[in-house]
Amino acid sequence: MVRSLSQWTKTLSFPARISPNRNSKECNVNVHPITLPPPTPPRKSQANHQQQSSQESPSPQPNVPITEISQIIYPDPDSEKAIMGSLVFCIHHKQGCKWSDELRKLKAHLNTCKHDAARCPNKCGSQIPRIMMADHLAFTCIQRRAVCEFCNVEFTGQGLEEHTGTCSQEPIYCEAKCGARVLRGRMSIHRVKDCAKRMRRCVHCNREFSADTLSAHGASCPRSPLPCPQRCDMGPIPRSEIDNHLREECKALTIPCTFRDAGCSFKGPRHLLENHIESNIGSHLSLMVSLASRQEKQIQVLKNTVSKLSTNYTGTLLWKVTDWAAKMVEAKSKDGLELISPPFYTSQYGYKLQASMFLNGNGPGEGTHVSVYIKVLPGEYDALLKWPFGHSITFTLFEQGCSGSQGGVAESFVPDPTWENFQRPSMEPDTLGFGFPRFISHELLTRRPFVKDDTIFLRVKVDPSKIVAV
Repeated sequence: MVRSLSQWTKTLSFPARISPNRNSKECNVNVHPITLPPPTPPRKSQANHQQQSSQESPSPQPNVPITEISQIIYPDPDSEKAIMGSLVFCIHHKQGCKWSDELRKLKAHLNTCKHDAARCPNKCGSQIPRIMMADHLAFTCIQRRAVCEFCNVEFTGQGLEEHTGTCSQEPIYCEAKCGARVLRGRMSIHRVKDCAKRMRRCVHCNREFSADTLSAHGASCPRSPLPCPQRCDMGPIPRSEIDNHLREECKALTIPCTFRDAGCSFKGPRHLLENHIESNIGSHLSLMVSLASRQEKQIQVLKNTVSKLSTNYTGTLLWKVTDWAAKMVEAKSKDGLELISPPFYTSQYGYKLQASMFLNGNGPGEGTHVSVYIKVLPGEYDALLKWPFGHSITFTLFEQGCSGSQGGVAESFVPDPTWENFQRPSMEPDTLGFGFPRFISHELLTRRPFVKDDTIFLRVKVDPSKIVAV
């Protein structure tokens, strides 16, 4: 591209001081304005002619911008030579051009500078640096001729850009994210027929699943029809009804007798079970009687085990009597009503004792006092113990809700070895033990806080110091 003088001088960079000496260090400083040097003095032979010329043509003003260099009228050839011989850089030196030479050579350099703009040969109207022209012609020129890599149809550059993204032969990934690459023109058919993520309806339960999970659902679908596992005459049965069919309907299933737990060993098809039960009523009844007897023994063993686990072996019984008011009313209406405490032992292998209480009194305390007694029961280790029983016994009825130390009423005694109550008990001990007929009066019970929340607490304690060693 050929530039006019005004075009290629608009962005020139000049040294700070115009000098034909290109080796001068001052040539390395770039400035935009330029100051013209003073004109060379005229020769004597031409003095009159030069003076007349200077009067007709005014001298150029100093500090003329470089953009108006084409309008400068050089005073003489020496000034022009000095200016055009000045060292300059290429106007594209910021883009990377390393060229620098005399100003007169700049125009010729720009005609070949790879950073200088030139018109696109395809006449697209763009001006592109020569260094980028090849890429422009190959990739960005709207007038270039290009072939679509998918359908092999030739387009202009602009037409190819419009065609890109719509080519029916371009392979693209499925929009449903099944992972398949399909030609754009076949995508609608793929989504309907081949896509692994398309939705399909189960023919049995009518629920929708993606195509790649439908087969897995079929292996667990509750409405999927299956043949009977026992191969009976029934047709296909929904999977969710198989268990009920085997339990209630299947005639081919081998089932045990309903009296199996009683000892009947019969096993056979369902249709034979009814005949078996009807023909073996007597034997089944005998089996049930035997089973009941065994279960009764087992229950008794369990009761004894539970009783042992709940038995107190500490030698101290804290007896909690609830519903005191109702029991007191009942005791006053019935003669000789006795409350019996849980049995307890003086130690793990010691004596077995039991306390009793008459709420309306017994003997001398009847009607006025509460009576308490202790009696010795037959124990598991009586054969290893020394008799008569010689432990001291203390009864304590506690006051409840006291802010200070726990108050109460306490009575103690040491058994007399001659008393029959403390000899080794027989299998049927005396129903009445030994104790205090007038342990506490009814009047004192109501005056002090022995009863609270309709409950009293009576402690029966065996003194360890009186334990008779085996």
